[in-house]
Amino acid sequence: MVDRPRSYDRTYTAPVGGHAVRRRLGIDLDRGTVTRFVVQLEYLVDPIHEGWQTVVRYDHDSEGSDVATHDVTTDGLHVDVYRDGEKVESRVVSGPLPANDALERAEEHLTTHMKQFIRRFERWHGINETGR
Repeated sequence: MVDRPRSYDRTYTAPVGGHAVRRRLGIDLDRGTVTRFVVQLEYLVDPIHEGWQTVVRYDHDSEGSDVATHDVTTDGLHVDVYRDGEKVESRVVSGPLPANDALERAEEHLTTHMKQFIRRFERWHGINETGR
């Protein structure tokens, strides 16, 4: 199963910490102002079928949707935690912020906690450092 965020004006992926983990950023801008974003850490659990699973996700969508229901300007920034392809928890990272600031805060929070998120995901899914 490939877990992809909805279409965004711009989408970027970058490998982190090895071939099995990547960061994904999806962003919509209106004259330099962030209107919607997703920052997601993903783990390659099925290399043959490109089966990426979400580890954690930070998102903002002021209009709300089934995928991104958080409006950081009113709800604050949240990190959603995933296990076995399902969201199991949503944690508050900060109070309400302008979307541009929330995107920066999401990136900082992910960078700070990335190793911890990866270790927990590997433990939950029975993955060791050399693969399954």
